[in-house]
Amino acid sequence: MQHLYEAIFYDPKVNLLFRDEAIIQYMLQFESALAQAQAICGVIPGEAAQVISECCQVANINKEQLIADAALGGNVNIPLVKQLTSVVNQKDAAAAKYVHYGATSQDVIDSAVMLQLKDAIDLIAKGLDVLIEQLTLLVETHRNTVMIGRSFMQQARPITFGFKVAHWLDGILRSKEKVDDLLKENFVLQLGGAVGTFHGMMGRGLMVAEKMSGLLGLKMLSIPWHTQRDCLAAIATTLGILNGSLGKIAKDISLLMQTEIAEVFEPSGKGKGGSSTMPHKRNPVGCIAILANVQRVPSLVATMLGTMVQDHERGTGTWHAEWETISAIVQLTAGSLRKATEVTNGLEVDKEQMLRNIEITKGLIFAENISLALAEKIGKQEAHELIEKCCQEVQRSGMHLKNIVLENTVMRQYLTSSEIEGLFDPVRSIGLCEEWIKRVLNI
Repeated sequence: MQHLYEAIFYDPKVNLLFRDEAIIQYMLQFESALAQAQAICGVIPGEAAQVISECCQVANINKEQLIADAALGGNVNIPLVKQLTSVVNQKDAAAAKYVHYGATSQDVIDSAVMLQLKDAIDLIAKGLDVLIEQLTLLVETHRNTVMIGRSFMQQARPITFGFKVAHWLDGILRSKEKVDDLLKENFVLQLGGAVGTFHGMMGRGLMVAEKMSGLLGLKMLSIPWHTQRDCLAAIATTLGILNGSLGKIAKDISLLMQTEIAEVFEPSGKGKGGSSTMPHKRNPVGCIAILANVQRVPSLVATMLGTMVQDHERGTGTWHAEWETISAIVQLTAGSLRKATEVTNGLEVDKEQMLRNIEITKGLIFAENISLALAEKIGKQEAHELIEKCCQEVQRSGMHLKNIVLENTVMRQYLTSSEIEGLFDPVRSIGLCEEWIKRVLNI
């Protein structure tokens, strides 16, 4: 997917795995392993397997002709086998008849996709390790950085920025566990022939499959999975959830970058985040890319779930719909992850602005503190009504709630000046932020 937008939305390292040449090589890797396994199991001569393996090189394949011929057979493997057979025939005519012996196109394409996705998910797992390390550092650095917590986009109660980032980290940690589970169990070999019965391998198909499993590093299921697509669906849904967690980070950061809030900023750099017309702007370009990707992924995941309902022993159209869909999900996810690691590496946090924003409501966010303290002395209902009148006075007069409370004779009967000052201290209003942070960090 080399085009103008690759640097914006994607990870070039992962995209390399989805280039035409890479796809062809993964299929040739299958054909080579098939021949080797069949030779080990006595299905084909060892000399033939050696020749076939030596010929399984991308350089031997005419990509343009492959693309032109793919439409005739409905998939790229049919013309690939034709070309590979021709190459082998030029070297050893006797070996040519054993190319793709006993396999079907779906065996090749499914297994090649699994090899491809395994390599891509491994890169994503490594990227998650980096992101987790960076988020952990942010949590530790800002565990005592007080800011306002927001509910329905409105100021609610003080929290810490470390607490907010701990929420991000917690979701990413769960996704990392799921991605690791995929790498352990979910990448599986497809081999079974036309309808999954191994007809044509001299009764040794299961033995061949077991050997291929070891050669390719793909696990075996209990039975060929031509029309059982749960493994691919699991990859799609796992990455879909990961995208949502990455999108949450991007959404929060982009909102915190708003001019009226200005508490957090993406790392700065020459020419980064600028506007073509407004020199003063600092746009959340990394977050924008993540959010754009996140918008696209759910419908792609839905497509993968829809393709699970396949007919009989080979799917008609449903299988074919997966090829580009799962590739897009993986590439978009890798791109989102890459941008997330860039955004969180050197994230700028304005602690002073966070404290200034806490005062925007002139102390109204601390009204609950006063009400709870009074309730212990005069009862919940009376305390609520009293502080409600004080809040209305703030809105009428523009005075700070603390000053109104300090001047209220009724309240002063129950609360000392020192107690009132403490109730307006944001550091004393963050609840269990530190305890929750410790749980996320597992300390």
